[in-house]
Amino acid sequence: MAARRRPTDAAPVPSVRPRRAERTTRRSRWRTPPDPTPPPTPTPTPSASADTDASREGDAPRAEDIPASGPGTFTVARAGVTSKGKGSAYRVEVEDGIGVDPDRAAADIAAVLADPRGWSHGGERSFRQVADGSAGLVIRIATPATTDRMCGEYGLNTRGEVNCRGGEKVMVNLKRWQLGSPQFDGPVSEYRALIVNHEVGHWLGRGHETCPGKGRPAPAMMQQIDGLKGCVANAWPYDAKGRYLGGPKVP
Repeated sequence: MAARRRPTDAAPVPSVRPRRAERTTRRSRWRTPPDPTPPPTPTPTPSASADTDASREGDAPRAEDIPASGPGTFTVARAGVTSKGKGSAYRVEVEDGIGVDPDRAAADIAAVLADPRGWSHGGERSFRQVADGSAGLVIRIATPATTDRMCGEYGLNTRGEVNCRGGEKVMVNLKRWQLGSPQFDGPVSEYRALIVNHEVGHWLGRGHETCPGKGRPAPAMMQQIDGLKGCVANAWPYDAKGRYLGGPKVP
């Protein structure tokens, strides 16, 4: 499937195509083995119009506005301010025509990855967004049908509802990105943070955890969309004091 990239100062790469300038396409394949655990995924909804920025807070998209399927082609977000230097390189791609602006979504994701309550906690690691070149992590926002198809290549059943991580790729179900989850008591922006933290946690090698006790924050690595089991909804792996908000590992 092809991913198209917005124009940048760097030389164009065959695998992406700019949105308005000349377009080049490239096939991308998932070559790494599947992650056996589908990621936690709430219920977001994008605007069906490609001209609408459905990722803005306050647009309040409805479930019926979310396209069930898309073309399976992607636009690559422009490189972020952290594209240079050290840190794990990642790329953000958004399926074409689903009403989510790639650059705005990439800015939201970058803010989550840089937050001290996230996996950058204590300076242990850092992330840098790139638009071309090699990237060890690719985060894609796609329609339910495209998510199901790509996750299915890893033997994962996302049922048109949830996200998954396979190899270096994270598939974010458009429903979850736009609607959040009925189990999550908070704004959609916070639920998006949970999506990113949970799936990137899998990419970092972490497995699922469960509720550590009634009234305590649910771990970011908990599948909160399946119920909180007495915990309180939480999007972050660490609290403001740097303490890990974990729970018992799920066998």
